[in-house]
Amino acid sequence: MTITPETDPFCTPEQLRGHVAALLDRSRTRSTGLTDAVDEGDLVAQHSPLMSPLVWDLAHIGSQEELWLVRDVGGREPLRPEIDGLYDAFQHSRASRIELPLLTPAEARQYVAEVREKALDALERSPLRGRRLEHEGFAFGMIVQHEQQHDETMLATHQLRAGAPVLQAPEPPPGRRLAAREVLVPAGVSIQGTSTEPWALDNERPAHAVSLPAFWIDTHPVTNGEYVAFVEAGGYTDPRWWSAEGWRHRTAEGLVAPRFWERDSAGEWWRRRFGVVERVPADEPVVHVCFHEAAAYARWAGKRLPTEAEWEKAARFDPATGRSRRYPWGDESPAERHANLGQRHLRPAPVGAYPEGASPLGVEQLIGDVWEWCDSGWHPYPGFEAFPYREYSEVFFGGDYKVLRGGSFGTDPSAVRATFRNWDHPVRRQIFSGFRCARDASPADTADRADAAGLP
Repeated sequence: MTITPETDPFCTPEQLRGHVAALLDRSRTRSTGLTDAVDEGDLVAQHSPLMSPLVWDLAHIGSQEELWLVRDVGGREPLRPEIDGLYDAFQHSRASRIELPLLTPAEARQYVAEVREKALDALERSPLRGRRLEHEGFAFGMIVQHEQQHDETMLATHQLRAGAPVLQAPEPPPGRRLAAREVLVPAGVSIQGTSTEPWALDNERPAHAVSLPAFWIDTHPVTNGEYVAFVEAGGYTDPRWWSAEGWRHRTAEGLVAPRFWERDSAGEWWRRRFGVVERVPADEPVVHVCFHEAAAYARWAGKRLPTEAEWEKAARFDPATGRSRRYPWGDESPAERHANLGQRHLRPAPVGAYPEGASPLGVEQLIGDVWEWCDSGWHPYPGFEAFPYREYSEVFFGGDYKVLRGGSFGTDPSAVRATFRNWDHPVRRQIFSGFRCARDASPADTADRADAAGLP
């Protein structure tokens, strides 16, 4: 197994530098591919008021890297202090960034290259020990994750972009039929969050015990085929399945199906995916649904969405040992056999495509494919401490945000783990979001489980 700060927090500084440099290079290769794939007009255009121009994302990646790695860790003078405000996400809404005097594509590319050169110099000179920001390479890991998060945002912008396809990727592996549609998660105490993951972000900390009653959870995300049944049964026209807030949103926006879906004159559903128009594949997890749509489907199906704590227990808890794993499959960092991550494929994989990624309880595809909506608000864990700045997590706590878990096909392995927490407004559909269902367990369910296990 490759030695990394995740698998061995006590690896040598030289090993850690090599690992960090490789991750920085991987993230930049991806950023370059996403921006070089289109012409200058597409780079500076705003493809949706929900998204920034691609050229803003590129320069923002460089700006954050400069602030933390060049100025703070490296102790160097600012390269271009006059542009700090342009790329401060809190000063300008996404819809307004098109009006700013942004760097041109050529200037942005030159800027991020200059920043990277100095960041690598800072990496060579940092002890990667001692000071909290630098200890075990945290600042570098934070910037790797930040760039990969913006790469996923840029990938979502590509999906919103009109025009011919410009991105290519091989098809995901084939799926398989799972033995069960849902599994019972036993009642009891489990650990949520982490206090030991070196590059975990502040909202994932600290680890704390959570006691949950037994519940059932789906072994795989809800598929397109299953979701079509909800649509065809009139799910979008029946307020019984929707919350009051969800029904208002559905009505106001005229929602009739997941985003990017259209029905032809023969009644068949099609979707647009990165410029390709194709039949909606029945065996893939449904994607581009908002929280309200997910919750409505779950009620229609006689179930509900899992809470965040339930999702994490299903993903991490090992009943044989009583411990919580780093990932559903164990403590090993994600490999290609485990999950659909890193833009390796430009779509969710069919259900059952990753048997080696299953949790001990038999729950699959918890990591990758689609971000999964949870029926939990965005709140800090007990003992939360903002680090290294309030604007990453703390300022977003509360409000109407809902939690998403697990990552998508567009999430890089460095930017997701079983403790990783994402959040967004419940109306968002441009993100690569899907869901799976859960339901309460009855006393009879738990009694049957005990009988099957030969327990008193």
